[in-house]
Amino acid sequence: MRIALLFSSKAGMAASLRRRFDESGVPLAADEGDEPPPADALAECDSDETISAVAAALRTRHEVIPIESDEEAYPRLRAARPDLVFNISERLVGPNREAHIPVLCEILNLRYTGSDPLTLSLCLDKSRAKEILSYHRIPNPEFRTVDPGSPPPDIRLPAIVKPLFEGSSKGIKNNSYVATAAELAERVREVTEIYREPVIIERFLDGREFTVGVLGNPPNLEILPIVEIDHSLLPEGAHPIYSYEAKWVWDTPDNPLPIFQCPARIPEELRRSIERTVAETCRILRIRDWCRVDVRLDETGTPNILEVNPLPGILPNPEDNSCLPKAARTAGYAYNELLLRVVDEAMIRYRQEGRGGRS
Repeated sequence: MRIALLFSSKAGMAASLRRRFDESGVPLAADEGDEPPPADALAECDSDETISAVAAALRTRHEVIPIESDEEAYPRLRAARPDLVFNISERLVGPNREAHIPVLCEILNLRYTGSDPLTLSLCLDKSRAKEILSYHRIPNPEFRTVDPGSPPPDIRLPAIVKPLFEGSSKGIKNNSYVATAAELAERVREVTEIYREPVIIERFLDGREFTVGVLGNPPNLEILPIVEIDHSLLPEGAHPIYSYEAKWVWDTPDNPLPIFQCPARIPEELRRSIERTVAETCRILRIRDWCRVDVRLDETGTPNILEVNPLPGILPNPEDNSCLPKAARTAGYAYNELLLRVVDEAMIRYRQEGRGGRS
């Protein structure tokens, strides 16, 4: 097949950010004022190493057409007319940014890997995903949202303060854990000023934390070996959360943090409970092809959904501690096999929908 690989490179998105600033005179992170974008603005974007590794994996079986997910993506896709789009693009702006490329694919009637635009947008806007899960009685931490400039609401403390629609732990710092009303107010003010978006405040759960990789489509899901994140192995003074510092600062390829255990050492009953909760979450949110779901236990030992990541991170090197590839390796998948499995799952799904031939 001819596969278009749609990615958001750090260099490409930085160029888009500069063009946006040049054209509007207003920084990307703000509707008004002159504040620069946050320091972690490009954290979700793909490194050249990851883009090259994904392209090399796909080329073991298919022809690959690399396309940056910038302003030229639409005409390039329209000209290429690939058999399938392998989508890892994150884009930069707003709660619907992960849906930009899938929307273009649907306009052009192109098949693509992963979840549809609605699911991608719902999962990125954490409150909307949690509202749906709450309706279906899927456990998740009590939460409130706060618009910029509004006072923090009453919520049980300690709590976690996050930007409402960011990923890759952007805005989730060690000080996102707040134990007093004063800390809560200060962190809400800081996050809304930096990210220019609402915040979500979640009750802190002090149980064990896991992340769970999923391949396939309901009802035929493969739940990969569960990864546990052991907070006791974080640096001294760190709060027990998987923060931006834990993901990108303290954990480096040269000095990786030994905080991951895969498969997690947990009782069989707990493993089954986590897997059931994750599978039901994927069904309810209509996840497609692949996903990674973050889970934490509450004080009763019940698995709660923290976040759903339908565009999971796929850093290629084991030293990078990217959790979906880590779980896949434990299940016996080489990196190439993981990505080719996603292609296969997408094509199975399209054949079942009657779209198995060339677009």
